[in-house]
Amino acid sequence: MKLLTNSLFVMGLACLLLSCSPEETEDITSTANFESELNIENDDTMSNEILVIINEHRASLNLPPFSSHALAKEEAMEHTTYMIINNRVSHDNFFERSDYLKANGASSVSENVAFGYRTAQAVVDGWLNSPDHKQAIEGDYTHSGISVAQTESGVNFFTHIFVN
Repeated sequence: MKLLTNSLFVMGLACLLLSCSPEETEDITSTANFESELNIENDDTMSNEILVIINEHRASLNLPPFSSHALAKEEAMEHTTYMIINNRVSHDNFFERSDYLKANGASSVSENVAFGYRTAQAVVDGWLNSPDHKQAIEGDYTHSGISVAQTESGVNFFTHIFVN
């Protein structure tokens, strides 16, 4: 029985080795893509619109406008991507983002998040109608980073990080 099993194994191995040509193997491996890439991009147009609307609101209260903060924007984009991947709005890992920004010069950090709004005005109105979100918008911050990205089904996720 052992001889029969070994013989079948050797014959199967020989068939496998003789039936596959190197070109076929190259074609298969060159066209196979076993990794799925998630392509989430920031909607710079809407992010800029949000900043304009928020700065107009701040000006109406005699508050200085926010300047753009590149590192805060990168952190905002990473968090927006995280929320899209997890399909839920959250402040998960906020203290990591805050600590990172503080290690790079910030003295204080805050964050607003949202999802589902279709326009820049709608998300800003939503934040302004929430006391905690409004407090961040009207707070003593000098810079901000805003990220807006969309799921494959068209739902917008937002992260706005405030830095002083």
